[in-house]
Amino acid sequence: MTTVLLIIDMQQGAFRPRSASHDADGLVARLNALAAENRARGGRVVFVQHDGPPGGEYHPDAPGWPILPDLVIAKGDAIVHKQSCDSFLLTDLEDVLREAGACELIITRSATEFCVDTTVSSALGRGYKTTVPRDGHTTSTRRPHLKAPDIIAHHNAVWADFLSPAGPARVCPCSAVFSAR
Repeated sequence: MTTVLLIIDMQQGAFRPRSASHDADGLVARLNALAAENRARGGRVVFVQHDGPPGGEYHPDAPGWPILPDLVIAKGDAIVHKQSCDSFLLTDLEDVLREAGACELIITRSATEFCVDTTVSSALGRGYKTTVPRDGHTTSTRRPHLKAPDIIAHHNAVWADFLSPAGPARVCPCSAVFSAR
């Protein structure tokens, strides 16, 4: 059985000045390290890329659509395209996970309160053992209702207490994802 690292919506549009993401450079470094470690352990890496509507920032023809060039995409990594916050909804993610023999998911990236939260809930609801690195996801520093660190902390607490047959998500720092399993 395989551990699959999901890296969701690490696209250029989420890292522009007007949508500045909290701790963006640190996050990219941590995700590259997680991906390298997961690959070295025989795991898979799946990039989930949002395909927005025509005229939108995440439309495949828009400059915000490409995955950040600083992320390492290795041969054998998969890219799944989605059109909603849920990485499972109307995508081939379930097929990719089944083909990989996924037993555990590590879910990362952006935005914490949108695509990460929805995908974590969906994964747990589908019975996947799920790990969410507490410093492996982020959101915009420009949210009017809460500061990014508060949004991140809130969701980490919710996922750690999430009720599902698979249990709550394991929430730990990126540096501890592969220890004490």
